[in-house]
Amino acid sequence: MATPLGWSKAGSGSVCLAFDQLRDVIESQEELIHQLRNVMVLQDENFVSKEEFQAVEKKLVEEKAAHAKTKVLLAKEEEKLQFALGEVEVLSKQLEKEKLAFEKALSSVKSKVLQESSKKDQLITKCNEIESHIIKQEDILNGKENEIKELQQVISQQKQIFRNHMSDFRIQKQQESYMAQVL
Repeated sequence: MATPLGWSKAGSGSVCLAFDQLRDVIESQEELIHQLRNVMVLQDENFVSKEEFQAVEKKLVEEKAAHAKTKVLLAKEEEKLQFALGEVEVLSKQLEKEKLAFEKALSSVKSKVLQESSKKDQLITKCNEIESHIIKQEDILNGKENEIKELQQVISQQKQIFRNHMSDFRIQKQQESYMAQVL
């Protein structure tokens, strides 16, 4: 290593050592300065002014307040929702009860309708039987009436024949009586 200008050669070992140490210190300081500059550049890039920080901080406070209001509104809405769900459950149970009652009543009505329909069918069958019996009886009566009419005609004919016989008999008696008087 060369001795710097203005330095004597005597004691050059300690000077060299001091120079080397001084150079090492300077190099480490330069390295440190370089690192600090890099840090400053990064800080400048990431630097936020006090006004921006305060604005962001104020916005954060406002957002926290809005969030708190939203939480309160959410809690109220959840309470309303729970109440509505409770009402829906009550109404669902009531609807189910009414549905069961309706189905029971409908079943009862269907049963009665079926019974009444069966009775109606039985009555129709009975009416048809009675109507058939009446028709048979009417046919029998009509036959009897025709028989009676025929018998009445026979009786009328026999009466007429009897009258004719009686008339003939009277005439014969009168003739006989006349003949007996004449003879």
